[in-house]
Amino acid sequence: MRQRRKRRKHRVLNLWLLVFSLAGLVFIGWSAGWDRIFTEPAALNGSHHSSPPAAGSPQASSDSAQTAGSSPSGLPGSSASPNPASPVPTPRSEPEYRTAVWMAVGDVMMHTPELPGAYDRKQKRYNFDPYFEQVKPILGQGDWVLANLETPVAGKQYGYNGYPNFNAPDELLEALQHSGFNVLTFANNHMLDQGEQGLLNTVEQIKHYGFATKGAAASQEESDQAVIVEQNGIKMGLLAYTYGTNGHQITSGRSYLASYINEAKMKQDIQTIRKAGADFVVVALHFGVEYETEPNEEQKRLARSLIAEGADIVAGSHSHVLQPYEVVQTATEDGKPREGLILYSMGNFLSNQRGDTKDYGAIFRLTVKQNREDGSIQLDDIEAIPTWVYRYREGDFFQYRILPVEQTLAQEASKQLTDQEYAAMQKTYDALQTRLHEWQ
Repeated sequence: MRQRRKRRKHRVLNLWLLVFSLAGLVFIGWSAGWDRIFTEPAALNGSHHSSPPAAGSPQASSDSAQTAGSSPSGLPGSSASPNPASPVPTPRSEPEYRTAVWMAVGDVMMHTPELPGAYDRKQKRYNFDPYFEQVKPILGQGDWVLANLETPVAGKQYGYNGYPNFNAPDELLEALQHSGFNVLTFANNHMLDQGEQGLLNTVEQIKHYGFATKGAAASQEESDQAVIVEQNGIKMGLLAYTYGTNGHQITSGRSYLASYINEAKMKQDIQTIRKAGADFVVVALHFGVEYETEPNEEQKRLARSLIAEGADIVAGSHSHVLQPYEVVQTATEDGKPREGLILYSMGNFLSNQRGDTKDYGAIFRLTVKQNREDGSIQLDDIEAIPTWVYRYREGDFFQYRILPVEQTLAQEASKQLTDQEYAAMQKTYDALQTRLHEWQ
């Protein structure tokens, strides 16, 4: 009996322990959330065995809401959106450019002493090719290669003359073509030396040899026509003007024959040629005072005003000696900064003038860069390559060779010149470098 009571007491005690255990489990489940206890293991274990919820069921609605923006943990009650991943920045691409090389030289003149040494008596014609042979490799690097033709090429019937009323053989144009030139300006004080017909004959011959040209015209229509020369997809607009024509007058009604400096007209022409499609504009100006080694204030004012109006390069001639060049800062119509180049005087490229640096000139070279995206123009790698007209006697006549000065000095060992000539060349070269870069 006593043993039975003892066993009954143990059963009652065990029953109460079970009741308390169950109550504890109920309390824990209520605290943690029943769905968390029964559903989280499946979610965390990635179970795929349960059937997908039917469309429209509460579970389906809950899944849709989670997809739209609930916490990726899958826990209910979490409404915070996940932080989006930071986008990878797209590298900024470098601008792409078209490029072409622009070159220019100063005055090409044909004084009387330059003629006989170039005449081939067997062929009965002139040959000026040797005059340019040592600068031809340099000129061959250019896309636009420009010179100021300061002599008419009017024809044999006018006679071949030097100063004061020039007239050169057609073979001069042939030699310029052979050496790499493709652009000739013909706006200078000697353009009417052989009269109006001589001017017209010259324009015809320039075009016959394939040069682009500006400064003189055979008609009003030709004068008004935009001269645009394209190289490597970049379009150069060309304009040319002279201060005067040594007192030679043009017949009334034929003002189109010669382009004279007129500031208002030049600015209008710059705008016109840009509208015609020019990407950059070159204005050749025959101006200033002969033999002056620096431009005067009026030259500087005029040239800078043309750059401000939209010209990119002012290519000056007439002084017959090199003058400083400058890069000026200006802006486009929409306010973007841009640069313009002013070559106040490019000196003599070919002539018989001697002394006081009149026998020196330069090949100016630069790279024209056009942004493929916005069409803007940059002028880079600007340099001046000094040249010297070497004159020497061979038999009864003078011979002429245009020498690149720096290259010639570097090859002094070849003894092409005398020691005195090398010394004088070095001294002049140093002085010209100082003069050219005075404003840089």
